[in-house]
Amino acid sequence: MKIDVLSLFPGSFESVLHSSMVARAISRKALEVRISDFRQYSGNKHNQVDDYAFGGFAGMVIRAEPIYRAIAELVKETWAPVVYFTPQGRKLEQPVLEYYSTLPRVILLCGHYKEIDQRLRDLAVCDELSLGDFVLSGGEIPALAFIDGVARLLPGVLSDIDSATSDSFSAGRDGLGFPCYTRPENWMGQSVPPVLREGNHARIEAWAEDHSTRLTRVRRPDLRQS
Repeated sequence: MKIDVLSLFPGSFESVLHSSMVARAISRKALEVRISDFRQYSGNKHNQVDDYAFGGFAGMVIRAEPIYRAIAELVKETWAPVVYFTPQGRKLEQPVLEYYSTLPRVILLCGHYKEIDQRLRDLAVCDELSLGDFVLSGGEIPALAFIDGVARLLPGVLSDIDSATSDSFSAGRDGLGFPCYTRPENWMGQSVPPVLREGNHARIEAWAEDHSTRLTRVRRPDLRQS
């Protein structure tokens, strides 16, 4: 999979691209990430890409032309959907990541300042995503979350893909995950639940589902109506 990122702050991506699952995905040739500074498409000697908002609203707005030129350059290679990160977007959830992990290529657009000119969004953006009901300085952090979430779903990245498919919010799950334990069996006066040591897979699955249901009911009742 190829991910192209358009950002005013390309350095924001360095640490994530060289660590954990993203680095593994890149090293195993499952993922290629290219970062472009769309300031280079500004068309002026000062590389300015923002301007005042019509209507007198507070905040600066990123102009449409530089981003359009950047996207036009990228799609000369092959067409790819453009995903823009904004508080106005739909929520970035696990099924969204699972969908995008099946595509050969995607272009991620990181906004900054107040917003991006709406005309660019109408003309060139295919999807708009948000991390949640809060505002960040730009789209870099959501883009990093997107890249990390997609990378671990690509074939050959995780040693055991069941680790991903059993996570909270994964396909087939309508709630949170369940408690996990490892050695030692006894620690600080607390023991691993006996059912997890018995080897009875049916009982273990029932235990996991029961704890998932209870945890979801307490912490995220919105995920389950029953």
